[in-house]
Amino acid sequence: MTSAATRRCVCPGSYDPVTLGHADVIRRAAALYDEVVVAVLHNPAKQGTFSADERRDLILDGCADLDNVRVELFADKLLVDVGREVEAAAIVKGLRGSTDFAYELPMALMNRHLTGIETVFLPGDPSLEHISSSLVKEVARYGGDVSGLVSDRVRDALLERLREH
Repeated sequence: MTSAATRRCVCPGSYDPVTLGHADVIRRAAALYDEVVVAVLHNPAKQGTFSADERRDLILDGCADLDNVRVELFADKLLVDVGREVEAAAIVKGLRGSTDFAYELPMALMNRHLTGIETVFLPGDPSLEHISSSLVKEVARYGGDVSGLVSDRVRDALLERLREH
C-alpha cells in the first residue's frame, strides 16, 4: 500500500518494552488508517532494556496478524522528520489520562507548527491505563507478575533480560 491515496499514520514511541496499552493503540490505529508505521524512536547513545532491533521484533510479533502495520527504527530524529520521511498524514498517540494530554498537547501543537502534520489522540482502554513501560520494568525488576500488562513473549524476554543483569 504505497499509492498516493494511502492514508498512513505514524505511531511513535520508545517501546522499551511494548506493552498491551501500546498494542491496543497500534491495533486501533490499524483499523482507522490504511497503513500504520510504528516508529521505534531510540537514542543509540543510551542503553535501553532492549535493543532497537529487539523492540522491533517484539512489536512485529504482537502485530503479526495485522498486514497494514510495519515497524521502522529511527535514531536521533525529530518526530516531525519521521512523519515527513514516511509520508504520514497523522501522528497517532494514545492517552492514558489528563497527565498524558497535558504532556502531549504542546508537542502536538509544535509538530503542527513545524510541518502541518496533525496529531490524533486515542483515549486508552481504561483497563490498560495504568500500564507504562517504566512501571512494567520496575514491577518485573522486583519480582512482580507483569502478566496481563505485556504479551507473554515480552514478559519472557523481559524476565530473561533481568536475569542476565
